[in-house]
Amino acid sequence: MSISEEDLLKQLSNPGKRASTFSTLVRTYQERIYWHIRKMVLSHEDSNDVLQNTFMKAWNGLDGFRGDSQFSTWLYRIATNETLTFLTNKRLRNTNSLDDVEDSLILNLRADTYFNGNEIQLKLQEAILTLPEKQRLVFNMKYFEDITYEEMEKILGTSVGALKASYHHAVKKIEKIFEE
Repeated sequence: MSISEEDLLKQLSNPGKRASTFSTLVRTYQERIYWHIRKMVLSHEDSNDVLQNTFMKAWNGLDGFRGDSQFSTWLYRIATNETLTFLTNKRLRNTNSLDDVEDSLILNLRADTYFNGNEIQLKLQEAILTLPEKQRLVFNMKYFEDITYEEMEKILGTSVGALKASYHHAVKKIEKIFEE
């Protein structure tokens, strides 16, 4: 028996059902959120860490969730912010250039035993890594997750027009890399 998100959210307000309801929500969304994070950080271990931080923040912020958006939108927003924070901290820790961090990410991807893609998929990931962070995020959300621009607008707080422009520029840059 499937229960609606609306009913689950109502159950979150019941202290006796809060933990079990949140566990249900975690099981429902963890795979999608994991892959959203993984497309940005590339490493399985780092993705799991960011995923764990995402759900911890969500749990701690449940009282602040007003229900203005879907729970999944709220989770994506938290996951996106946690991912961007993780990448920023990684750059600061490495104190290397942006190119060095991107090279490090692709080396980690090549060595990742969980990555089972072929050379074309690896080349696509390398091309995506050349994109600015915002374009990379929008490209991943649209291309891999098929998230609508309207939903991205809620998650990222950016206009639909700006998101379409980011996606268009990202596609053009990736196409150029594949033409070379």
